[in-house]
Amino acid sequence: MNCMIITGASSGIGQEFARQLDALFSDMDEIWLIARREDRLETLSRELRTMCRIISMDLTKENEMELFGDLLEKRQPCIRVLVNSAGFGLMGAVEALSLKEQTEMIRLNCTALTEMTYRCLPYMKRNSRIVQMASSAAFLPQKNFAVYAATKSYVLSFSQALREELKARGICVTSVCPGPVDTEFFDRAEQYGKTLAVKKMTIVSARRVVRKAVRDVRDKKALSVCSVPIRSFQVLCKILPQKAIFRIMEMLS
Repeated sequence: MNCMIITGASSGIGQEFARQLDALFSDMDEIWLIARREDRLETLSRELRTMCRIISMDLTKENEMELFGDLLEKRQPCIRVLVNSAGFGLMGAVEALSLKEQTEMIRLNCTALTEMTYRCLPYMKRNSRIVQMASSAAFLPQKNFAVYAATKSYVLSFSQALREELKARGICVTSVCPGPVDTEFFDRAEQYGKTLAVKKMTIVSARRVVRKAVRDVRDKKALSVCSVPIRSFQVLCKILPQKAIFRIMEMLS
């Protein structure tokens, strides 16, 4: 059974991946839609032409991950595409945010992504694809976005190393690093702080981010960066000292 697995599929980028990949693949037997909000997954499944398996689970709960592992063992799917899109961010100083929320961010953005990848790998074969949602925040430590940026730096580093490890198996890993995206992300992220106005000026749609990512995954690219401003930011982070970039960001705040 050929299948795709998409986490964070109930909204935003994960939901858009489900729509675009469903339209792209005609030989897929099932799409496994994973998120906590079952009602949203049900609604999405009715839009898609491919048969969907609704998996309502909390990726940060170890017992639910164990049950997911049992499901994989029972169904023995051939996972053609894994999209790790689940995640969230919070803006604000480290001292101003609760420890519980910040460690939850680490568990979802880093630990759950790593475990989902690990559990799915035995069921992937040559020409399978892994899509890891990182962020342009991975390019540079960010004041008042410290933990989120650190988690996405982990995702990018982990995914780039994994890509090298899996070359011999013919499995391609692509890290997706968008800037601000017009999704529900900000409803939660801006509870305690606000995005810099200059960042809001670079906001793009989830459809655009995913359309670019799907092309880059097809072309076996290591990195997918959407929009000229964010690609320019990536280059600046490579050529300018961090102190200089911090100074520029401070001036823009």
